[in-house]
Amino acid sequence: MQSFRSEIENPLVEKDILELERKIRLFKEGRVDEERFRSLRLARGVYGQRQLGVQMVRIKIPYGKVTSEQLHRIADVSDEYSRGRLHITTRQDIQIHYVSLDRTPELWSQLEKDDITLREACGNAVRNITASETAGIDRNEPFDVTPYAHATFQFFLRNPICQEMGRKFKMSFSATDEDTAISFMHDLGFIAKTKNVGGTEIKGFKVLLAGGLGSQPRHADVMYEFLETDLLIPTIEGVLRVFDRYGERAKRAKARLKFLVKDLGLDGFLTLVEEEKRALAYQSFPIDTIEFEKDIVFETENVPAVTIEDEKAYETWKETNVLAQKQEGLFAVGIKVHLGDFYTDKARLLADLVKKYAANELRFTLRQNILIRHVREAFLPFFYTELKKLGFAEEGYNSIVDITACPGTDTCNLGISSSTGIAAELERVLKAEYPQYINNKEVTIKISGCMNACGQHNMAHIGFQGMSIKSGNLVAPALQILIGGGILGNGQGRFSDKLVKIPSKRGPEALRILLHDFESNSNETEDFLAYYDRQGKTYFYDLLKHLSDTKNLTEDDFIDWGHDKNYVKAIGVGECAGVVIDLVATLLFESEEKIENATEAIKDKLWSDSIYHSYAAIVNTAKALLTGEGAKTNTHASIINNFDEVFVSTGKVTLEGTFADFVYQINKNEPTEEFAKRYAAQAAAFYKQVDIYRKQAVES
Repeated sequence: MQSFRSEIENPLVEKDILELERKIRLFKEGRVDEERFRSLRLARGVYGQRQLGVQMVRIKIPYGKVTSEQLHRIADVSDEYSRGRLHITTRQDIQIHYVSLDRTPELWSQLEKDDITLREACGNAVRNITASETAGIDRNEPFDVTPYAHATFQFFLRNPICQEMGRKFKMSFSATDEDTAISFMHDLGFIAKTKNVGGTEIKGFKVLLAGGLGSQPRHADVMYEFLETDLLIPTIEGVLRVFDRYGERAKRAKARLKFLVKDLGLDGFLTLVEEEKRALAYQSFPIDTIEFEKDIVFETENVPAVTIEDEKAYETWKETNVLAQKQEGLFAVGIKVHLGDFYTDKARLLADLVKKYAANELRFTLRQNILIRHVREAFLPFFYTELKKLGFAEEGYNSIVDITACPGTDTCNLGISSSTGIAAELERVLKAEYPQYINNKEVTIKISGCMNACGQHNMAHIGFQGMSIKSGNLVAPALQILIGGGILGNGQGRFSDKLVKIPSKRGPEALRILLHDFESNSNETEDFLAYYDRQGKTYFYDLLKHLSDTKNLTEDDFIDWGHDKNYVKAIGVGECAGVVIDLVATLLFESEEKIENATEAIKDKLWSDSIYHSYAAIVNTAKALLTGEGAKTNTHASIINNFDEVFVSTGKVTLEGTFADFVYQINKNEPTEEFAKRYAAQAAAFYKQVDIYRKQAVES
């Protein structure tokens, strides 16, 4: 593997990239365990693909915001290191597929030249911070949540408290009570609110805690009805500290925050969060919004002359794809991106268009689309003609024909059946047979290739989940049909009901049956969810039951959408923050690194960071010994309790008090210089004692 020379000016970022290169080299030399290496690369946005020998690289784009320069940079990187295709995710990220592992450090280095990171885009960390794509321009918003989403991203990026949690952690910011960032399905969701106190308007958030999708969806609890903005960062940190300490680590299926809160109860969890307050570096963290309140600047005032050839099509596009902003005379233009996939040649032309004629900002959306912001009314005809040339003027932005789907079996290890293939066919059916739905924004269709719900199928009005189905000795691709999910607003939502499993090739017929019945039997004032509730789950099961019969399958039923060969069920090992089983020596090596990190943080006068690095080193060191004994290490809390039982109470390891008292100094002390230095010294001494004990045990 050939080394590259980093040109990054930020020493912290440069160190990170060089560390990835070093670990790749050690892994290829057989000096780093495969599972540990997987954990490291995932935290750097490098994710194994279904196809052997190549990686998916996920680019972390906070709240989906990119400039022309950044989009050009992403396009250049995709051309150089991949195949020129960009994929927008349901978390407003960009994914690039088919990247060689050896080239990922260089790719990352190129992205950082325009302030774009891969750090913590995957892995057991705080994932991309999402937000309503209309934040800052929404006529109904109490205030712009963008500065708060940005501050959250910055504060927790590389933050030691959230680098090696039991599972991933997701947060969202909704601009209005419409809750378009779907707070109820996040680990932490925030909805912008204001209240009047003594004649003064105070900004804050309604806070939702411990929601999630996956195979066991859970509606988030209301943590606070109103949390003032200066308490946002301390509150998040408190939650993360508790999750890191008490969250499950051995059983991946039970390792999300939703399971911990369910076990502890909301009050029990909040009590633990309260106990962490003393340890926080900031009891209050005011967020500066000035940078986001600057005047909108345009490069040119000259409106290019254009001729609209089809006025009817133009008016339809304006009706379905153009939104009036709260800024007078400005509009946002939605681009429907089929399945979130677009190519670098068009990306560059779009970037140039946005820079010259808008205000150099677009946002990737939660429905895998693009929203151009700050388009002046006089420029709308020009934008329509230019976007039409790029194939970006298709009507139906955020409508029923704008189907959300994960990559499924195209690239994902966990995909069971093709989600993109069935999505393309359903869109074709809708456009050809149901043109009246082109601007229907009341019904959503979402598709996932497996139960993990990356396509958010179990919160859609109509959802499809990739599965397989047996017919004798043969296996065919299948779809689980779900109905009745949706966003209700103000932090309320509902999950869809599972109805019936059918062969995939019958998916379009299932959609036809549902839409026909809705048109024929719904009341004039009923929306889709009211119609579903009135008819009931059994009614819809009976409506679709005949499609589940596998006695009369044809040859075509054994070929998945988008394929020309018979279906083969092939599921790999998922890498979405998979739990790592560590060797004792590897754990002790990592403890050394954590102690070094604590020392470096002290040099930089980052007392709170140093303290958490020391805490992590102590717990990691204890885990190493417990692992050697075969004891349980499924949470930090259990490691602390079991170490006392196995090593301290038996006299194998000598401490001045209990191990629990030693470790839990972290939330009994304020993050001062004096405590940071003392705790780091204690962590180093503890490591030295354990290392001696371990060597003696091995020799004997």
